[in-house]
Amino acid sequence: MPSIFVKDDLRASVEAASGGKQTVLYTAAGHPSIMNIIPAFNLEDIDASLGTGLHPAFVVNSTNKSEIFIGTYQGIVKDGNLISIPNVTPTVNQSFVTFNSQVTANGAGWHLMSNAERAAIALWCWKNGFQPRGNNNYGRDVANTWETARRADGLAPGYTANGGISLTGSGPASWRHDNTPFGISDLNGTVWEWATGMRIVAGEVQVLQDNNAADNTKDVSATSSLWKAIDGSTGALVTPTFTGTIAGGDYVATTANSVRYAVSGTSNYTLVRASGASFEGMTNPGTTPVGATALQLCKRLGLYPVASSGLGGDYWGLDVTGERFPIVGGNWSYGASAGVFALHLFYARSNVSASLGARPAYVL
Repeated sequence: MPSIFVKDDLRASVEAASGGKQTVLYTAAGHPSIMNIIPAFNLEDIDASLGTGLHPAFVVNSTNKSEIFIGTYQGIVKDGNLISIPNVTPTVNQSFVTFNSQVTANGAGWHLMSNAERAAIALWCWKNGFQPRGNNNYGRDVANTWETARRADGLAPGYTANGGISLTGSGPASWRHDNTPFGISDLNGTVWEWATGMRIVAGEVQVLQDNNAADNTKDVSATSSLWKAIDGSTGALVTPTFTGTIAGGDYVATTANSVRYAVSGTSNYTLVRASGASFEGMTNPGTTPVGATALQLCKRLGLYPVASSGLGGDYWGLDVTGERFPIVGGNWSYGASAGVFALHLFYARSNVSASLGARPAYVL
């Protein structure tokens, strides 16, 4: 793959037009992909409740990264590669497994946008006082209906008889993460996006350390030993224990004191929110609640709200049976519930949907 430091005409023009916010990276097959450069930031610069040091999105295999690269656009598959280009219909109706295989085929460093990266962008938006709007109302924004994008089916904004996918990046600047024409587009609505590096199994929260999922050689299969539970008392990442098998649907998490999700109740170390409600309303009501250090990690990873309000009322969804992978952002029909904090833990990694796609990312 060509070095990102080699300037070709396309890369030079994109970098010049965006003031250095964007660049062009190439897959192993030579396909260009327009990417936003996200500089590293410290947790304490976002909020004191997150702790100190680099956000985990900027730590891969124990190595600090000065930036990460996030697809400016929701992904489209070309010749078996997942790339980010404007004014196309994003690819949907593929499982996590298929999308993950395609982005890995791009070459070393390429991966699906991870949950840690999604959380970093959402926290940055919150700190900067701007929640990007988007196609969450059939080609328009539900609160600002004059803000529209070009629907893939060519129909008028707001027409509800069909699906409402819009062409990538065809909305206004307010649909970009930084409210400029050169931000990351469509993080709110259009289609849900698979995220890697996080899952729940029978309600137990499991992650890969830091942003190690950005290394596409890391095993994220169902039985990978890299999946770690979070100790609800200490915040340490620990090897899960369980009975049954994921494939058999009889998995029971037996990890002592691990952080879990539930829709109700006061079980120890369990975070609670009814499925279909807002993410920012999640609580920590356990008889023994999740401890401060573990809760801090969950906040860093966008798995517990950094604040009890002001997060856009974004969607929270949960199914505590079996293995569930995160999909993020919302789609064209989710209205005010779509947004950068929207997190839906409902789909198995094998599921497909006409309103579910993916976004490529890259770490050097």
